[in-house]
Amino acid sequence: MSKLKELGEFGFIDRIANKVAPGTGIAIGIGDDAAATTQSLGSLTLTSTDMLIEGVHFDLSFCDPFTLGRKSLAVNLSDIAAMGGRPRYFLLSMAIPEKLSVEFLDEFTNGILAMADDFDVTLIGGDTCSSKAGFVISVTVIGEQRPDRIVRRSGAKPGDLIFVSGTLGDSALGLELLRNGVKQGFAVARHLDPTPRVREGLALAADKLPTSMLDISDGLISDLEHILDCSSVGARLDLDCIPLSATFIASHKNTLKKSAELFLSGGEDYELLFTAPPENRQCVYSLFKKIGTPVSVIGEIYMSTGLTIASSKGFEYISAKKGFNHFG
Repeated sequence: MSKLKELGEFGFIDRIANKVAPGTGIAIGIGDDAAATTQSLGSLTLTSTDMLIEGVHFDLSFCDPFTLGRKSLAVNLSDIAAMGGRPRYFLLSMAIPEKLSVEFLDEFTNGILAMADDFDVTLIGGDTCSSKAGFVISVTVIGEQRPDRIVRRSGAKPGDLIFVSGTLGDSALGLELLRNGVKQGFAVARHLDPTPRVREGLALAADKLPTSMLDISDGLISDLEHILDCSSVGARLDLDCIPLSATFIASHKNTLKKSAELFLSGGEDYELLFTAPPENRQCVYSLFKKIGTPVSVIGEIYMSTGLTIASSKGFEYISAKKGFNHFG
């Protein structure tokens, strides 16, 4: 097992740079004090950054370095997708503890570059330093989109339908299973290796179908309330319409209240949550069918403020938690 101090900071940076394939629109890449890139004519630049901290966002006993690398980029790509943007470049910074070997870091960077390759995104720089505590990862993604296609959180209107892609609660279930010693399976994979909905976000933006959109990172309730607050509207969610995977249903078929906490507040599903007028419903369905991703209507936007979560069984659901809050 090779130690990083034997390789040195610049040797490690060169090791990463040698894996990076040339990307479109990069005038100056890794190796100078700053990168230089070009932007498509008429587009605005979209920038998003996230930190992942060992012991807060990930547990190295749960995941392998390759998958951790994939997820580290995926969560940032999801933010660009949530605005209907096209991710193009990213910066990677790491604070590395002495316990991590060169082989571990090689696999981590292989994972992050594999995710980059999946979505045609190029690493253009970053930083490395030592850490006296755990492993810290910081990724900044740079994307673009035409101004008239960018989708924000603030456009929801009364009468709009609330849509969600994919299924919810799988990541929270996966984390629960990992904590109970289960190391593999559909839900575990959904937690450790999420798929950012970049293609779906781009297609929605291209057809100008959503009035507002974001990705579900902190939980359905918490993230929907961002849309409601920014748009000054309220909403009603239909508990029975929230899409759940066969794996999730099989795991919690007799425990509605517990399962509801997972799919309403669990977070890290990285699905798209968006609103659109009723007349756009069929266009949304057709678009998602073409891509091959499920999509569901789970509620409606109202003029009055506040959020109601109801069931066809005649009761209103009140969640004990809204979602993940770092300082809550």
